[in-house]
Amino acid sequence: MAGRIPLVDYLVLDDDEPHLVAEECTSCGARFFDRRNACAGCFATEFKTVPVATEGTVRAFTIVTFAAPGIPIPFVASVVDCAGTQVRANLVNVEPDPDHVHDGMKVRLATYPIGTDCEGTQAIGFGFEPAT
Repeated sequence: MAGRIPLVDYLVLDDDEPHLVAEECTSCGARFFDRRNACAGCFATEFKTVPVATEGTVRAFTIVTFAAPGIPIPFVASVVDCAGTQVRANLVNVEPDPDHVHDGMKVRLATYPIGTDCEGTQAIGFGFEPAT
């Protein structure tokens, strides 16, 4: 089987349990995705890589009905609280309407293929899906 690569550097696919990792400021504990030169909260420059919980709670969402050409609509963009780490991600495997999505909804990390290159390598994206 050809390989898989994550769409973003903070998605870890190396094991049986895909998960996200954040850069945590060693001074104030603020968490960020991707590389940082300094903490936006306290300006410290030391970070450690920490795993992010794979389950969380929807804290805010919007149902997107207008997007760039080629982007399927509607879809749900959200902010998910994963044990104190705020993750911005689409909700997947759920109908994009207010009857199926709500603040306080319990969700879990989900990964899915988003494309395959000419050598058969799959790019893997992530979102969150209903936990039940």
